[in-house]
Amino acid sequence: MSRSWILPVIVAAIAAIVIAVLGGTITQLGPWYEGLSKPEWTPPRPAFPLVWTIIFMLAAFAGVTAWRAAPNTRVADTVVGLFALNGFLNILWSFLFFRLQRPDWAFAELVFLWVSIAVLVAYCGRYSRFAGLLLVPYLAWVSVAGALNWQVVQLNGPFG
Repeated sequence: MSRSWILPVIVAAIAAIVIAVLGGTITQLGPWYEGLSKPEWTPPRPAFPLVWTIIFMLAAFAGVTAWRAAPNTRVADTVVGLFALNGFLNILWSFLFFRLQRPDWAFAELVFLWVSIAVLVAYCGRYSRFAGLLLVPYLAWVSVAGALNWQVVQLNGPFG
């Protein structure tokens, strides 16, 4: 299936930027967050935006690569749908953790986010091994975030 690369790159870049901006807007590192007890191994604050920028760039590139490698429209549409679901879950985690100040709910939701990334790695990797590999850092970072989220729940709960 022949596909132009320009439109998917533009769409993926816009989607990554929108998700990053929404997530960043929702994330409030104010007094509540600063007052939480966090494990000693918590990454330094500047690491988060840097890592997320790299992850969103890799994910956008993976999405375009998998979309272009799709053998038919159904597979291409599934790739787009999986990325859309993942973007929603990513934003939802930030909303639950930072806006609602419910790390416990965010941790429960993070399980779905993690599974959505694992599905993306497997599904995209089925059509482009390279696309699947580009998503592995995302899975690794969310695994670290999950461990950090769990520790925040353990150190500060109960919430609500």
